[in-house]
Amino acid sequence: MVSTAPKSTEKLADTEATVRLTVAQATIRFLANQYVERDGERNKFFAGCLGIFGHGNVAGLGQALLQDEIDAAEAHTEPGLRYVLGRNEQAMVHTAVAYARQKDRLQAWAVTASIGPGSTNMLTGAALATINRLPVLLLPADTFATRVSAPVLQELELPSSGDITVNDAFKPLSRYFDRVWRPEQLPSALLGAMRVLTDPVETGTATVSIPQDVQAEAHDWPESLFAERTWHVARPLPERSVIARAAELIRSAAKPLIIAGGGVIYSGATDALAALASRTGIPVGETQAGKGSLPFDHPQSVGAIGSTGTTAANALAAEADVIIGIGTRYSDFTTASRTAFNNPDVRFVNINVASLDSVKQSAISVVADAREGLEALHATLGDHSVSDEYRARTVELATEWDVTVSSVYATEEGAPLNQNQVIGLVNTLSDPHDVVVCAAGSMPGDLHKLWRTRDRKGYHVEYGYSCMGYEIAGGIGVRMAAPDRDVFIMVGDGSYLMMATELATAVQEGVKVIPVVVQNHGFASIGGLSESLGSQRFGTAYRYRSQDGRLDGATLPVDLAANAASLGADVIKVTTAAEFADAVKTAKGADTTTVIHVETDPMIFAPDSNSWWDVPVSQESTLASTQQAYRRYADWKKVQRPFVNPSDR
Repeated sequence: MVSTAPKSTEKLADTEATVRLTVAQATIRFLANQYVERDGERNKFFAGCLGIFGHGNVAGLGQALLQDEIDAAEAHTEPGLRYVLGRNEQAMVHTAVAYARQKDRLQAWAVTASIGPGSTNMLTGAALATINRLPVLLLPADTFATRVSAPVLQELELPSSGDITVNDAFKPLSRYFDRVWRPEQLPSALLGAMRVLTDPVETGTATVSIPQDVQAEAHDWPESLFAERTWHVARPLPERSVIARAAELIRSAAKPLIIAGGGVIYSGATDALAALASRTGIPVGETQAGKGSLPFDHPQSVGAIGSTGTTAANALAAEADVIIGIGTRYSDFTTASRTAFNNPDVRFVNINVASLDSVKQSAISVVADAREGLEALHATLGDHSVSDEYRARTVELATEWDVTVSSVYATEEGAPLNQNQVIGLVNTLSDPHDVVVCAAGSMPGDLHKLWRTRDRKGYHVEYGYSCMGYEIAGGIGVRMAAPDRDVFIMVGDGSYLMMATELATAVQEGVKVIPVVVQNHGFASIGGLSESLGSQRFGTAYRYRSQDGRLDGATLPVDLAANAASLGADVIKVTTAAEFADAVKTAKGADTTTVIHVETDPMIFAPDSNSWWDVPVSQESTLASTQQAYRRYADWKKVQRPFVNPSDR
């Protein structure tokens, strides 16, 4: 009798060719063969690997990257994964995140660090990437899987658990986390990370922690693991019935307002937004991530909205009866801590690829790609338009704000510059194609309301996490992603001192950036906030201690220009508008990083937004300044709304 039993799985497995590599070598080879495709355009997903080596990864991922580089050089090809040496682990993550944002999340970097402080230094970057929903792959080294030498250098010992390491701290900050205890676990870990990194809804930090002994361990891998794999980035379509309900609500509105968030940019939906706004006449306010969704001079553009918004956008928001949020997560700055929308009958329509954001404010929830949602809404609305009076009011308010911007941009011949004027000079002297980068301090708020955007990718302010120190590292990432654009990095002395060392990385890699270092001898943003909260700018200035022990003595003799020069950058110190213009011309004409240094007066503020941000004030104090601030706070709290009205869904 002939047996019909299937062949053993062992024999079937033997038929597939294998290649013997270490876990680290397999990781690099796998990452080098990942591709992403959207709208028929296919690109390599990983641009490279940023890293700093220590005993946890030098013999594993370090050796694998070296071998990849040497093999490529001998074959006269590009490495599968280009390696870039950073100076600070947190900064490397910022560089990777900025690159991904400039590439509309369609390309990313891997980042590796050694065990202990090398890896945990990346925690801040992990939080920033996840909060901003930008893809980055972290490859932190870990302690021995075998534990034969335990406890090893930099190992966390807990008496209650033997399998916890410091890398467990990445878990709440990552959209995906796995630890590769055995080589056999690597394929599922890497595939799981790729699933998250290429998903517009789930994306953020993906962390694959690899113990140092496992990195160097050899294993026989199926060759199919290293075949080119293409990940499709989908554009979810909206439900027709939901679009119909959204259109019905918008048609009923007398004063609708669009809020354009980062999803408009990442989806490439700017043309669709411009077409809808032009046809309907609905004005458009922009979040920090959404700034650039419309050119500043578009007839329906009213600029920034919320706590750092324009008076035009905030006036319209206060009256709006329907808010159409597109690709926004409604942060507290966007909603002015839920005081921006004061019409008692206001309703919301949200178009967002993430259901988490689409349902906010009890909105009609349109779960869809921003571009697809806008095009469907435009088609359904047909020739619907707001009234001529509302169009005229939009233009009037926007024009008034533009006049305000021009007035604060104006300079006096030979006079010292303030921060508003510095922003105006960079805005005016840069090309429309150039990019401005910022993240923390008073500058982001001033840029949000004052910067005249001319290109959809010309404005890059990290304000989901507002991380001090992001600026220079982020600017490097932007320039690497867009080598044809000059990148102006706007950074105050507070943020500069947090992470200036990446200037050395820019010099090393020949990545030209133009940092504009604004020195005002302290934390200007928190100084102003402190004053508004009744805390009298306490602890926000860079000063010596006075004889009574307080930090209110003479200003510290900090020389940031000398510091930048010591890191290899060219430096130009300026004091007047004419000198600044000459410096910008020189910097744009140079092939290397050029720092423009200028001192400003922190007591000259940008125009008021007629808005608010909820930062609690001490309810009990003997200080008159705090008592007065609390009374103002209590008045604003009366305006704050929860938006838990019955859902229109």
